Amino acid sequence: MNASKVSVCYDNESVKFFYEKSNKTISDLWRTKDIVVVSLGLIVCCFVIFANILVMMAIFLNRRFHYPIYYLLGNLAAADLFAGISYMYLMFHTGPWTIKLSIYQWFFRQGLIDTSLTASVINLMAIALERHQTIFTMQLHSKMTNHRVVLLIIGIWVIAVVMGLVPTMGWNCLCNIKECSTMAPLYSRSYLVFWAVLNLLMFTVMVAVYSRIFVYVRRKNHRMSQHTSQNKYRETVVNLMKTVVMILGCFVVCWTPGLVLLLLDGSCKKCDVLTYEKYFLVLAECNSFMNPIIYSYRDQDMRNTFKRILCIACRPKHQKGEHSGVRFNTLEQEARRGRDGDAGEQANGGQVVLKDAEKILESSES
Repeated sequence: MNASKVSVCYDNESVKFFYEKSNKTISDLWRTKDIVVVSLGLIVCCFVIFANILVMMAIFLNRRFHYPIYYLLGNLAAADLFAGISYMYLMFHTGPWTIKLSIYQWFFRQGLIDTSLTASVINLMAIALERHQTIFTMQLHSKMTNHRVVLLIIGIWVIAVVMGLVPTMGWNCLCNIKECSTMAPLYSRSYLVFWAVLNLLMFTVMVAVYSRIFVYVRRKNHRMSQHTSQNKYRETVVNLMKTVVMILGCFVVCWTPGLVLLLLDGSCKKCDVLTYEKYFLVLAECNSFMNPIIYSYRDQDMRNTFKRILCIACRPKHQKGEHSGVRFNTLEQEARRGRDGDAGEQANGGQVVLKDAEKILESSES
């Protein structure tokens, strides 16, 4: 009597079955296009993994970066590293290899990418809130303890993993074949709409937060410009803000087209989303290696630390102790070095902790 209302689940079907139902072609043979895409994808993945390991090592080795904002930037690098690993896994399970996947292997492949994106978005939100809190309280670095930073980072990854598992745990189209999407044939269209709208809303909130911060900083800069004693602090805040906003801007530019495409796939059955799918996927992948490039361009301390890490094995022994910016023992030593080279340091917007050390010492002496 209720047989017509009973949903039929297709969890025993092959991945190819769902691709055919969604009119997404899946080739049995390797074409030239497939080989080119996989080859380029693997090259990009190797660079992403190498570059973000370099960032994490720099933050770990250089004591000038041992502050909450840099720990969060290091966690963002970890999310990008995870994205590189996820895309590498995708490259080895795409094209004709897709046919050989079981349903849950396919979910695992997609879940890795979802987890990396969620970790990046939440991490950027945490950075935005950290900058908002520190700048509005006239601080350079947050007073958040290391214990709280660790708990925050763990929380970010727990949420990211849970979000990556949502389709596997039931929000899919295995039991509702008519709701299967085109780009991700085992995902429900409603899930793609939820996913895209959630991330786009978070992008909007972050842009609003940084806009408010910039209005505040611009107003404060006008007032502080008359006090030369606060020039270093003002320059440091502005330079760090510019770096963080460049990271956010790059992320939004790289990911927004793909999210809009997911939104169209989830809400418009007649839209041709497959034409642009691979291009937007490559654009999203490129975001994972942009942050190390931004760090190298914006922050001289980070750039110098990169150089020392890369050249540590080839440097002569007598140069290993010279001009080392990787480790300093105390804030007093850093401040003394900053005063000795003050004329040369004023042009460097990346000397964040040197200037912060001077500010701490001056306030403690007063």
